[in-house]
Amino acid sequence: MQPQIDIGALPEDQPYEVTSFARKHGLTVPVADAVLFAKGPSPSRAACDTAALALLCAVAQYARRQGGH
Repeated sequence: MQPQIDIGALPEDQPYEVTSFARKHGLTVPVADAVLFAKGPSPSRAACDTAALALLCAVAQYARRQGGH
């Protein structure tokens, strides 16, 4: 049985493909895969984008703290 594709679905309603998500946010594929996995099955793209931004902000904050030693 083949999955049905909803031709009328908007791209923002479709789950991200891991490599395109990684490229969009400047993440490695394993990190992007972890972010998408953490958001659960079929999360909204906005939720995934927010999670990626939060991760990048946390990493930047950590790097700033490490540089201050």
